[in-house]
Amino acid sequence: MLKNKVAIVTGAASGIGLAVAQSFAADGAKVVFADVNETGLAKQAGALGHDYVVANLSKREECKRLVNVTIERHGRVDILVNVAGVQTVAPIDEFPEDRWDFIIALMLSAPFYLTRYVWPSMKANGWGRIINLNSIHGLVASEFKAAYVSAKHGLMGLTKVTGLEGGPLGITVNSICPSYVRTPLVDNQIAAQAQTHGISEDEVIANIMLAKSSIKKLLEPATIAEVAKFLCSPAANSITGAAIPVDGGWTAG
Repeated sequence: MLKNKVAIVTGAASGIGLAVAQSFAADGAKVVFADVNETGLAKQAGALGHDYVVANLSKREECKRLVNVTIERHGRVDILVNVAGVQTVAPIDEFPEDRWDFIIALMLSAPFYLTRYVWPSMKANGWGRIINLNSIHGLVASEFKAAYVSAKHGLMGLTKVTGLEGGPLGITVNSICPSYVRTPLVDNQIAAQAQTHGISEDEVIANIMLAKSSIKKLLEPATIAEVAKFLCSPAANSITGAAIPVDGGWTAG
């Protein structure tokens, strides 16, 4: 289905980004892996024989360089998957201001810049797919995650606006909104919560992270990769500007 499509996947050195990049590559796409982690990129992209670009996407010029390099090497961009993200947990009156700036730059401004820079290529070809790896926190809030929740809510707004603008051009834009996915970022949160509350990691997962979910298990990155691939399929041609919850029933209640 994705044979010879050119795809940029950010956050591709590990976790969801890696799962998406691997899945797209297995389906025939020419994937450009992007991440700040050069060691991880070289290992993962190299193993598949795909391109990679080391980039700090919290900087606008690095976003532009990523797109320019991809077009120089492959002639176009067909698919953009915005995955790169981080987390900081702190009360609002203690939230580090520099961390706020970084999270908003990486998780909201970067998807905007990358979308803006790939748009002319997709518009010229009359076909494009932009997938924003959002979060359940793009739809609902949790305490102590001011920057993350704000970025994800903003990303949902960006998804809706660009979905509307892209429809007449053959470009669809959608957000995948998962609950907790078993990634290095989440594993670190589990360990920290267990230490803070003096409970086991299994109790953290069931009683804190998945308290509002009907299905009491963490999602796997490969599951999210399959949803992303579906959004690039002909079956999803008329889905745009949408939030796709993959949340174990979190938002059903």
